[in-house]
Amino acid sequence: MSKQLNFDWRRTLLQGSMAGFISLNISAIGMVVLFGERYLIAGLITMGQAAFLLAPVGMAYAAAKSTLGKWRILTGLVKAAVIGLVASLFLVFLVWAERIFDLRSVLLNVSPKLISFLTFGAGADQGSFLLPAVTVTVCLLSAAAAFIPERIRKALFFGLGLTALVGLLSPILVERVRNFLGQSTVRVLFASNALQLWPGIILASAGAILYAGYGFAASRLKPASTPKSALATRMARQAPLFLLLLSLPFFLGTYLTEVTNNVGIYLLMGLGLNIVVGLAGLLDLGYVAFFAIGAYTMAVLSSTGPLGIGLSQWVASMGLHPGNAFWIAVAICVAVAAVAGVVLGIPVLKMRGDYLAIVTLGFGEIIRILALSDLMKPVLGGAQGVLQIPKPSIGSLVLLEPEKLYYVVLAAALLAAFISTRLRESRIGRSWIAIREDEDVAEAMGINLVRTKLLAFAIGAAFSGLAGAIFAPKLTSIFPHSFSLLISINVLSLIIVGGLGSIPGTVVGAIILVGLPELLREFAEFRFLMYGILLVMMMINRPEGFIPSDIIRRELRASESENPTPAT
Repeated sequence: MSKQLNFDWRRTLLQGSMAGFISLNISAIGMVVLFGERYLIAGLITMGQAAFLLAPVGMAYAAAKSTLGKWRILTGLVKAAVIGLVASLFLVFLVWAERIFDLRSVLLNVSPKLISFLTFGAGADQGSFLLPAVTVTVCLLSAAAAFIPERIRKALFFGLGLTALVGLLSPILVERVRNFLGQSTVRVLFASNALQLWPGIILASAGAILYAGYGFAASRLKPASTPKSALATRMARQAPLFLLLLSLPFFLGTYLTEVTNNVGIYLLMGLGLNIVVGLAGLLDLGYVAFFAIGAYTMAVLSSTGPLGIGLSQWVASMGLHPGNAFWIAVAICVAVAAVAGVVLGIPVLKMRGDYLAIVTLGFGEIIRILALSDLMKPVLGGAQGVLQIPKPSIGSLVLLEPEKLYYVVLAAALLAAFISTRLRESRIGRSWIAIREDEDVAEAMGINLVRTKLLAFAIGAAFSGLAGAIFAPKLTSIFPHSFSLLISINVLSLIIVGGLGSIPGTVVGAIILVGLPELLREFAEFRFLMYGILLVMMMINRPEGFIPSDIIRRELRASESENPTPAT
């Protein structure tokens, strides 16, 4: 019978045990208790409960989705039930072990509050039955979703994801809703900094309907017959997004706009590194060096302190408004960073893979140590950094508030995205992709490796220098410790998570890895744990990223299309 149902008991039990082990660990380290303080849906589910249910739900969905054969729906549901039951037994064991033994003397986070969360407040006796029942139920629902038609399933997940995101950010959204719509609307939508049940249901339904409607409308659009009509169609699709971007500061307020500015600066660096790594395949771990070069160049040019060279006075002496000094300094920063990219590229032209990564990592550390050293202290300030960097200005208008600086970041990001798009579709972009695939074959086809690689390094460095040129006046002071190796790792991670070679993927990666951690600082002690879990899960289940380029998707999924699993 198990063969007829295509059921592998050993694999299913292993999946359930893995899910249970994960849930047990995140409970024992205190994540469930900390997250349990926040409701996603008021009075229904907390973040802590969602955290310990996430592993079995995800495992059940994956098991059901991979099930084939005539009886695949029944088999998938049975697998999900077994996974949910096995995973819940790990937590039931923890509940009873805490009741019999003094586990808290060894595991400090196994507290009565944790037991209350795991048993949904019902106590050890009733909770021992309620916990498996709830876990099996949500696993069955997750498995059932795997058999829904793909278009409906995506719409459903979009609606649920939107609702979960709003519930997650409820403490921040409450203030914005109060400012715009008043306290009475807040009482209708939220309770105890969480989304109310019925507004949540309405939001999930509306999100799913909008997603499905957009997909249906897009599928009905006729392909453009001429380049002009194609351009008009593309502009019509992008116009609402552009208007939304222009109006964001009005809706977001000061704090959320500041977070958006941070996302934009990392997006700028991500677009540059996406050219170097995503298109040209040159693994650069010292990318933060160009960010530092751009920031320090801007600081030295524009600072009104003792380390500044007084560019604004020189601009004024030329009969121009001193506020124009920032824009002149930006151009100089971009040029200096591009030259630094060429200087780095020359010694590493013949290096590939790990060797290239090690050399570029060393270059990044050299720049940071030079900025910190006593040798460069008279110029760069050493550990004291460079202070008194003025805010950007347009003539006499000083961009003091984050809402005003947002438009500088937005303009830089849009310019970088436009250049990246044009380069990717150009001859030089195809040359970079050829080098990424095989340098020897690319050279045999007539591609000049020296010029092409140096151009990739220079353009990628220029984008990073532009980000640094905005970063320095944003903070009004910079220090060497702001340019650690972790910056390079973060930028590399966001283009991998988003999707190599993909501009929309870079945007998504920046939002996930830069924006969300800033908004969820109350859970900062588990920030790097969640960060690592996300990277591991992405590399296992979706190595091409959230929104990969078509080429990367075909490369990483080629084995699946060439050798599909036979149905039984």
